[in-house]
Amino acid sequence: MTYVADTDRYERTPYRRCGRSGLLLPAISLGLWHNFGDDRPLDVQRAILRRAFDLGVTHFDLANNYGPPYGSAEINFGRILREDLAPYRDEIIISTKAGYDMWPGPYGEWGSRKYLLSSLDQSLRRMGVDYVDIFYSHRFDPETPLEETMGALDRAVRSGKALYAGISSYSPERTAEAAAILRDMGTPLLIHQPSYSMLNRWIEGGLLDTLEREGAGCIAFSPLAQGMLSDRYLDGIPEGSRASKGTSFSSSLLTEENLRHVRKLNEIAKERGQSLAQMALAWSLRDGRVTSALIGASSVAQLEENLAALDRLDFSADELAAIDRDAVEAGINIWAASSAG
Repeated sequence: MTYVADTDRYERTPYRRCGRSGLLLPAISLGLWHNFGDDRPLDVQRAILRRAFDLGVTHFDLANNYGPPYGSAEINFGRILREDLAPYRDEIIISTKAGYDMWPGPYGEWGSRKYLLSSLDQSLRRMGVDYVDIFYSHRFDPETPLEETMGALDRAVRSGKALYAGISSYSPERTAEAAAILRDMGTPLLIHQPSYSMLNRWIEGGLLDTLEREGAGCIAFSPLAQGMLSDRYLDGIPEGSRASKGTSFSSSLLTEENLRHVRKLNEIAKERGQSLAQMALAWSLRDGRVTSALIGASSVAQLEENLAALDRLDFSADELAAIDRDAVEAGINIWAASSAG
């Protein structure tokens, strides 16, 4: 059956301005880091993407090596875009990234001009699009001059293969340097994508202030701490969960101390009439400098539950104070090396 988008889709979610740019993003965006590789049925992926768009989610976030295998998330997204969402391409924000390992050899990762621009060309072919809306440097490269990395982003924009330039997991100092370089080239830094959650609050130590000064937006990834800020691990590690697979989220992070904080946060969420995940998403959006929170979804039901966080974004001073007592660093920032460079 031919897909026709819900006519009320733009009434379903609020949109926020990305820094001082002209671009608006949905308060919650959909990331394809997990659940969109070849290990997941395509019809499930299709249902999630259709429902997300019907609910006003216009931003879909990818990277070259999302899968598994690497590249498959872009291929699968490209197929669904072609078969379902193509009539709505001008209503959709597609982002992709390059920086982590993608192919063998010295030109398959990090931040060289060679790697970034080659990767972008590959991403465009996999998705079957002429351009992406946002192209990111996925991580800071301490061995490559920042001028070269930012020059590659500038070239991507000037060539028409990307509309905007972004960076991910850069420190406040490197973010300011990157923004200055791009500004001098005539391509503003649109957005920074850092990890951020109630258990990983590093961006409050200067990055948000830097982005505000530079006029750049912020889109927080892993706002649910890879599932720790949900009801999934309150009573142990369920079979099939990310922690049980031992991939990007180690079960060693589920210490009794961390879980004690999570359980207390869960009690606050119950008092607010929200799930823990919904409260965690709302909390990550409490600062207006955060443009969007980036979620994943393994099912339509999970997507809908998380988007329901938008129904209750307000917090009282007492609630924020109570949350602060247990919203503590939990040692889960596995991307800290990049943002320390």
